[in-house]
Amino acid sequence: MIYPHLDLRIVSLLAGLWLILSHGFALVWPGRMQRWLRKFPRSKGAGAVLLVVDAVWALVLIETMDLGEFSHLRVMLLGVIVVATFLTFRYVDEFLSVRALGILLLLVAEPLIEAAFLKPQEGRLLLVGFAYLLAVLGMVWVGLPYLLRDQIDWFRSSKAVWSAAALAGVIYGGLLAGFALIG
Repeated sequence: MIYPHLDLRIVSLLAGLWLILSHGFALVWPGRMQRWLRKFPRSKGAGAVLLVVDAVWALVLIETMDLGEFSHLRVMLLGVIVVATFLTFRYVDEFLSVRALGILLLLVAEPLIEAAFLKPQEGRLLLVGFAYLLAVLGMVWVGLPYLLRDQIDWFRSSKAVWSAAALAGVIYGGLLAGFALIG
C-alpha cells in the first residue's frame, strides 16, 4: 500500500467537505464561479501551478514508495519526472490546465480508493464511486482536454442545470461527510 496511514473516516470527511465547499460556492456565487470556470481551460497560470503540484506529488511518490525490483531505476525516474514536467510546460500550450487537472485527479483517486480498501463500512462505496469518477474524468481530460471546456459550457447553459449540478455536488458531499461521521 502506498498510503498505509489513511483513515477511511477522515478521507471521506475531507472529500465530502471539499465537495460541499466547492459546489456550495457554485450555488452561492454562480456568476463568479462561471466566469472563473470559463477562463480555466486556457489558463497558463493555473496549468503551471497544477503541473508543479502534479510533479511534486509524483516526485514524493517515487522517492518514498517501494519500487521492488525497479528500485535501481529510482534516480532515473525522478529525472524523467522533472524533464517531463519542464517539457510539458514548455511545449503543451493547448489546455495545459485541463491536462494538469486530469493528472491531479488521477493522483487523488488512488488514496481515496486505498482508504476504502477492505473496509467493512457501507459508506466506503460512496468514496469509491467518487474516486472512480475522478479517475475517469482525469483520463478523459488528459486525452481530450477540450471536453472540459464543452462540459463547462453545458453546465453554464441554463440556471437550472447549473443549480442542479451544484446542488447534486453538495448533497453527495453531505452524504460522504455524513457517513464519515456516523460510520
